[in-house]
Amino acid sequence: MTTDELKISTIPLLTMNDVSQVLRNIILEHLAMKKACAQSWDEIFAALFHIEVKGWHLVIFNDCGEIDYCDECISPDGPRWSFERVGCDGLDPILLLRIQEQAVLEQLLQHL
Repeated sequence: MTTDELKISTIPLLTMNDVSQVLRNIILEHLAMKKACAQSWDEIFAALFHIEVKGWHLVIFNDCGEIDYCDECISPDGPRWSFERVGCDGLDPILLLRIQEQAVLEQLLQHL
C-alpha cells in the first residue's frame, strides 16, 4: 500500500444516512447554498453540479435538469462520502429523501 493509499484509507467516511441528513437539513432549515462552479443548474444540463453549504461540499449529478444522484459529500472537518466508493448499486443518499423533499431540493438548486 502506498503512502497516498494509506492516507485515503484513514480518512473517516460518512454514511449514506449522514449525507441524506445533510440534504434534509438543507431542505428543512432552508440553509443558504451557493454554487461552487461557474455554471448554473440550468446551464449544466447533464453533468456534475458543485454546491457549498456551511462548509459542506456536495456534488450532485444534474441529468437534463433533474437530480439524478449525489456523487460526493465532504464535511467541513474532513469525513466524506463518495458514490465512487459504493458503486452503482442504488446506494444513493437522495433515494432516502421523500419525493417532496427531492422536489424542494431540485427547486433550491434551480435558483442558484
